[in-house]
Amino acid sequence: MNTIYALLTIDVSAIEPITSEAPPGSNAVIRLVRWLLWGVMLSGVAGITYAGGKFAWERWTGGVLESPKMVVAALIGGIVATSASTILNTVVLTT
Repeated sequence: MNTIYALLTIDVSAIEPITSEAPPGSNAVIRLVRWLLWGVMLSGVAGITYAGGKFAWERWTGGVLESPKMVVAALIGGIVATSASTILNTVVLTT
């Protein structure tokens, strides 16, 4: 039994840790993605601001309330954009 156990054990101290390395020329792609992220965040803030203003206008004039859907859509878009940023930072940009 000890012989079988000795054959099945693995010396993990001999395994070298794996380090990630960015491919050549990836700095331009990463810069572009960061710029796009700023654009997405800016459009999300603009969307929430616009929807909030429209919501106030609809409440003041007594019109049909359609803007709460816009606020929810802008918030969901912001959540998706923030999640994509976190995933990108975690998976791609960690070295």
